[in-house]
Amino acid sequence: MMLSVCMATYNGEPFIVRQLDSVLKQLSPNDEVIIVDDGSKDRTIPLIKETYGDRVQVYVNERNVGAIKSFEKAISLAKGDILFLCDQDDVWEDRKVSEIVRAFEDPGTTLVVHDASVVDGHLKVIDPSWNHYNANNINQGIVGNIIKNAFTGAMMAIRKELVSDILPFPPSIEMHDQWIALVCMMKKQKITYIDQPLMKYVRHGGNVTGMKKRSLSSQLKGRVKTLSAITRYKFQ
Repeated sequence: MMLSVCMATYNGEPFIVRQLDSVLKQLSPNDEVIIVDDGSKDRTIPLIKETYGDRVQVYVNERNVGAIKSFEKAISLAKGDILFLCDQDDVWEDRKVSEIVRAFEDPGTTLVVHDASVVDGHLKVIDPSWNHYNANNINQGIVGNIIKNAFTGAMMAIRKELVSDILPFPPSIEMHDQWIALVCMMKKQKITYIDQPLMKYVRHGGNVTGMKKRSLSSQLKGRVKTLSAITRYKFQ
C-alpha cells in the first residue's frame, strides 16, 4: 500500500521542517509527500529542498490561488492508495500513520478522521481534544455539517477511489474538508472516526487554513453557496 501526504504551504518557514520531520519518519521510502506552495515570500521552498531534496515533491503555483485550490492540485497529483491531508504548521504524533492505516483495513471505510490535541505556537496544550475545543459532532449529518462543519482536513485521510468523486472542488465551497465529508455522506460512504489525538493542532493566530471569525451575513452566504454546490453535485 502506497501512502501520499498532500500539503499546501504558504510562508511556512518557521515550522515546515518540524512538521515534515514528524511526517517523514512515519513513511516508507515508497510513500510520497506532495507539497503545493501558493507563492511563499519567505524561504519555505528553498528550505524544503535543502533539507529533504528529492524526498519531497514541491510544486509552486504560478499565482496565489488559496488553500482550497492548492489542496486540490496536491490531491490530483497524488498516486497513493491512501491520501493524508496535511497542514504546514502542525505536528504529527508518532502513531498517526499506523493508526490510520489500521482503520483502512476495513475495506468499507472511505474516509478516516481523528481527534487532535490543541496547542499554541510553542506546542503548549490548550485543550487535549480539538473536538471538545471546537464543539465538533461528526455524526450530525449533511444538514448539520452545512450549518457547522465538524471535519478538519489536517485530521483526515481518504482512499484514492474518492478522488474522482470530490474533484474538482466546486468554486463556491468554503472549505475543502467540509466538501470531502459532505460528498462521503451524500454517496453513503463509510466514515470511520478514531477517538484519539493523533497530532498536535497548532493554533497560533497566523494559520493559513481554518475558519476565521466572520459576520453573520458572511456565514449565511457561505452556507448558501455550499448548499448550492451540493444541489448541483452530479453522482457518477
